[in-house]
Amino acid sequence: MTEPVSVNANLPAHAWAAWSPCSPSCVSHAAARLPATRIARRYAAFSRAIMSALMRGERIADPETLRSHAAAMLDALDIRLEVAGDRTLSAPGGTGTLVVANHISWLDIVALLAVEPVVMLAKREVGAWPVVGPLAKRAGTMFIDRGSLRQLPGSVREMAERLRSGQSVMVFPQGVTWCAGTGGSFRRATFQAALDAGAPVRPVSLDYVQHGAPTTVAAFVGEDDFGTSLRRVASATGLTVRVRTHRPLPPARGTADRRTLAARAQATVCGARLSVHD
Repeated sequence: MTEPVSVNANLPAHAWAAWSPCSPSCVSHAAARLPATRIARRYAAFSRAIMSALMRGERIADPETLRSHAAAMLDALDIRLEVAGDRTLSAPGGTGTLVVANHISWLDIVALLAVEPVVMLAKREVGAWPVVGPLAKRAGTMFIDRGSLRQLPGSVREMAERLRSGQSVMVFPQGVTWCAGTGGSFRRATFQAALDAGAPVRPVSLDYVQHGAPTTVAAFVGEDDFGTSLRRVASATGLTVRVRTHRPLPPARGTADRRTLAARAQATVCGARLSVHD
């Protein structure tokens, strides 16, 4: 779970940082918008879904409870969830799974939690977001400081420990959202945790369509804010989030490096998305 960064001329300062040229100007509807009265009903339903989740308190960390509430949030916004491939994110085995996906929107997190609740890796700023922040904290999200390179080794160690303990961890290796989801390179650091733990990597491809046509309406990019993004999503018709889970990349401790593993995962995730649109 990562926060979109402001568009500027500066490139990432180090491998833990990320940058995207995408801005709200990249975002548009691919179909007619919903009438105001129906938008209001969606807002009301979404508010009820959020309040119901928050009222669960610490119990929201229970996997089945979290999955149910994530699905309810999608339903409240009339967003259809389609899953292709395995209907779980975690791969069988004695360790957890490092789940890696392309990143387009805050809805990515909701959709993936509706498939299978796993530990999310998020920028620390996400904890202060309205609506999303409190839920992320209660759900056991692992927060990181992407601006601090010296914290990187400790974050990788913690991820490896969680994977060894059997917990699956979800990361967005692009480090920032892109309107089409295929931009940027996968940052390699988090893949070291999978190598250290001997854990498999599950590539996942995310797409958004309206009435079957590719759309950027769900993208949360650049200087966008949550309220504006929510208004766009609430007014979108025929919106579907497609989650495609790919065959896990097996543990390769001692036989591969993180650069190779990251490249394989990115080729799988982004190559699959391009084939859908071409």
